[in-house]
Amino acid sequence: MGDADLTHYEVGASRVSPKRTRVDTGDAEFTVGKDVNPVEYFLGSVLACLNSTATMVARDMDIDITSLEASVEGDLNYATYRGEEVDDRAGLQGLAVTLSVETADDADLDAWLAAVEDRCPVTDNVENETSVSVTLG
Repeated sequence: MGDADLTHYEVGASRVSPKRTRVDTGDAEFTVGKDVNPVEYFLGSVLACLNSTATMVARDMDIDITSLEASVEGDLNYATYRGEEVDDRAGLQGLAVTLSVETADDADLDAWLAAVEDRCPVTDNVENETSVSVTLG
């Protein structure tokens, strides 16, 4: 597998106000800060990707999911964001995700969960260092 197997994403954004940003994915537009803040969008993305990955893994393992509920929680110190001198980094200090799943049959949920954790792209970006380059255009 090489670079030809990669799916490229390019998303643009425009400032609407100090707390609102219009995001354009090319397929859809949404405004961050209108209903929820950027951290809540991020946490929602974690749960949405886990749901999608869990569904795909279940299909691959012939597991019939009848119900899947997920929650995530984490702590963030906004002092760094505000420019205050603190020891905490700017981001979430850690995430705790809980998945509650019911299946139609007796499934190996430990193997299922291990595969979900291994295959989820968004949680992979949280757990592993992904380089970010910010430049002026």
